[in-house]
Amino acid sequence: MVEGSGADVRRIVVLAGGISHERDVSLRTGRRVADSLRAHGLQVELVDPDAGLLSSLRADPPDVVWPALHGASGEDGALRGLLEFIGIPFVGSLADGARLAWDKPTAKAIAARAGVATPRSIALGREAFRELGADAVFEAIADEMPVPLVVKPARGGSAQGVTIVEDRAELPRAMVDAYTYGDVALVEQRIAGTEIAIGVIDTGDGPVALPAVEIEPLSGVYSFEARYNAGETRFYVPARIDDAVADVAVEAALTAHRALGLRHLSRVDLIVDGAGTPWFLEANVLPGLTETSLLPLALEAAGYDLGWVYAELARAAIRA
Repeated sequence: MVEGSGADVRRIVVLAGGISHERDVSLRTGRRVADSLRAHGLQVELVDPDAGLLSSLRADPPDVVWPALHGASGEDGALRGLLEFIGIPFVGSLADGARLAWDKPTAKAIAARAGVATPRSIALGREAFRELGADAVFEAIADEMPVPLVVKPARGGSAQGVTIVEDRAELPRAMVDAYTYGDVALVEQRIAGTEIAIGVIDTGDGPVALPAVEIEPLSGVYSFEARYNAGETRFYVPARIDDAVADVAVEAALTAHRALGLRHLSRVDLIVDGAGTPWFLEANVLPGLTETSLLPLALEAAGYDLGWVYAELARAAIRA
């Protein structure tokens, strides 16, 4: 047992893997979390969930579960709702907050109502897209939102199914790619500027924003490969933006985190335009925690020990 603030943690189950499109990333996140917790002296079991998971957890409940499942299996609220239902503490946002953040159009609407700028967009379900006629939809989009655009699945992460549309002729292919990953596509005005991510952690004393991480992919697009292949993206911590702009971005991230009802940890992705306005893109209830991920970079830049933070988040989950 390791000394820490609040509740004791003897046994943690880290869930990683699953069956989503982001399985490989989840396994990397899970291993990194487990290794950090073990280095901090905690007993950790790394579990790839299957049909026997709930029975196993109910028969031998751990002190806390750490869901390191990226994609729908860990971020859409279903697993979290079941853990709430059977009374097992877990790290991260509760089911309701996860559902809101998982759906990008919903998260954008909530952030906008809280006063955070977000790019103009439209969400189009696959069936409505077909019924209304693709050509008519493309014409309306082109008239109302000139290129460049970003087309992405309304739900999902790791930039899978995301396309930067520079020419109207590219829009049909982009829609097909987005629909490969889900039934709803989000078409969003692309904002030119500096891409940043702001992590938020809360170990029990309220949410705290970490230094903004600036993202500079060498290819110009922060794709799946640019996220998870070392050397394909440059990161700057803190971001190379004015202090006053950074303060506004931090407030935007904290506002979004609170408005969505998130808990323990999140990452808010923003674009800062040339005028210094941060634009909300999305919020992640399970930020990547791999060796190339943004939240660990921000934690280390802020002087935190990863194992200590992860252990404190586990204790916060038990106290909740």
